[in-house]
Amino acid sequence: MVIEKIINNNIVVSLNNANNEIIVMGKGLGFNKKIGDTIDETAIEKTYVITQEWSVNKLTQMLSEIPIEHIQVANEIISFARVSLGKKLSDSLFLTLTDHIHYSIERSKEGIVLKNALLWEIKRFYNHEFLIGKEALSIIRQRLGVELPEDEAGFIAFHIVNANLDMKEIAQVAEMTEIIQNILNIVKYHFNIEIDEYSLNYERFVTHLKFFVQRLFSDVRLNDLETVQFMLKIKEQYTKEYACAIKINNYVQNVFNRELEEDELIYLTIHIRRITNID
Repeated sequence: MVIEKIINNNIVVSLNNANNEIIVMGKGLGFNKKIGDTIDETAIEKTYVITQEWSVNKLTQMLSEIPIEHIQVANEIISFARVSLGKKLSDSLFLTLTDHIHYSIERSKEGIVLKNALLWEIKRFYNHEFLIGKEALSIIRQRLGVELPEDEAGFIAFHIVNANLDMKEIAQVAEMTEIIQNILNIVKYHFNIEIDEYSLNYERFVTHLKFFVQRLFSDVRLNDLETVQFMLKIKEQYTKEYACAIKINNYVQNVFNRELEEDELIYLTIHIRRITNID
């Protein structure tokens, strides 16, 4: 394995056995080295395949601007996530998460707090990844002495969710998108309205639908009866919205041959109420 490009003293670019470009990390790998030199494989700590969306020039610019401490923290978080989830994550997570963590820390130093509008949905439907995000904040605090808000745990969780898609799920994206659009059309036609696609409530509803459709594909059910019992008054208070949720249930029955549980109908009703806000 030889050096194809030097990013800094600790990160170089090389080629793997499949002739794919890879990021090779390790203390001193690039120090006093030049292109064509052999890499000391005993010093390699991590390797990542360079994905199509990340060109060598782009990642060189990004990683050269990020302190090695931030990169090491991102690696530690990713290693923890892989062990916690018990599955392989996309190598692209290293780049996206490292970039995000770096700028989160920079924003924190400047006193800028970025609110996570989808925090509730992430907590509710991707709780495992959110708990990993919480642990990530602990790692950042311990290693770098930076205290980040809970919103960042949600952002980190979302990066992990995106890296957690297997090939079967990726192949379903087009079909999932069509189903989401059909559900949105049901809402539009039920109320005979145009939905503001730039509103925060629309963004929340679409995010909820993404998680909702993923659960339909994997046949996962919410089973949150305690919370639903508390919210059953929604069914009586928002009768029009609940009727729209029933139409969505009929659509799901046709597509998946599955009837939605009451908890799913209640959550759909809440989101429908938010985006329509019809009295």
